[in-house]
Amino acid sequence: MTRVVARPDKLDLDSPGRRDYWVALEHDSIWGDHLIPLTVWVGPEAAEGRGLVAFGSNHGNEYEGPVALKHLMRQIRTEDVRGRILFIPVLNPSAFRSGTRESRPDDGVNLNRAFVEGAGTTPALAGITHRIAAFVRAFIWPRVHTVIDLHAGGDVARFALCANYHRVDDPELAREIEQTARWFGTPCLMVYQNQTPGLLPSEAERLGKITVGTELGWGRAVNVDGVRYGKHGVLAAAIRQGQLRGEIEPIDHHRDGTQKVVEMVDRECFTVAPFDGHYEPLVECGTVVRRGQAVGLLHDFDHIDMEPWPAVAGVDGVVLAQAWAAPVPRGQHIVVVARVAS
Repeated sequence: MTRVVARPDKLDLDSPGRRDYWVALEHDSIWGDHLIPLTVWVGPEAAEGRGLVAFGSNHGNEYEGPVALKHLMRQIRTEDVRGRILFIPVLNPSAFRSGTRESRPDDGVNLNRAFVEGAGTTPALAGITHRIAAFVRAFIWPRVHTVIDLHAGGDVARFALCANYHRVDDPELAREIEQTARWFGTPCLMVYQNQTPGLLPSEAERLGKITVGTELGWGRAVNVDGVRYGKHGVLAAAIRQGQLRGEIEPIDHHRDGTQKVVEMVDRECFTVAPFDGHYEPLVECGTVVRRGQAVGLLHDFDHIDMEPWPAVAGVDGVVLAQAWAAPVPRGQHIVVVARVAS
């Protein structure tokens, strides 16, 4: 296959067939471009405003998404595509190339906080990260009704593997979002707070799109189950929503009916490190705990004789995430316990 370098206005996202692009967005520092890989399939039943997009590497140190989509790019046959499917396995090449959460070599912005008013169009918000958000708004949102944003914990947190979403007011959209999330097969479905400005999924939801995220690994590694869940969830969404021919069966916790819907929508779910220290987990992610139970210990090695500080669960529920790297700064959320909704 030939991957063509093209400015966004030269992309063909509507004609039948498969096309592979490097989307060129001007570099801020060198005489050149940031290149974003994009593959589009358009089938005979493609409809205006209908389609599926799957993103990897919104954050640059989360690798299950890019790996899963790279595999699927070789698996999907053009003749099986009915509607429109777009894969962008590395949405933020600046962060990806540096292996960082933010676009650190360039403007230092977190792409999953960049979907704000004026992104890419006002001087104060004109760096590469905000221009990626502007590209998604102008060229991707108008062509899709389903958005899959594949994340992992990176260096920050180890997760119980999950698909995730926000609560939305439209009951029909809420049902479809939850069903799309269930098809990933993960042990947990995480319902999380929707107060953080600039989230890519939040904007997609406000536009009425079926929107599902994930946490499929941690530690700048590639999680075997995370890749498998990512591939299955994206394929299931494409098949169930008529964008791809084929049959698919539920897997793992979805098949067995053992998925837990858990909610982390208020501050009580988060335990904050009160000082710089080193975190020791006492239980695994996914463990059911009670409010007040010690989930981990925070050690202060500058005061070697001090008793470790117990990081306790703020609510009854499931340990959804814990600090991954042992050294943690004061203020980091080192334990997240989510309430079990169902």
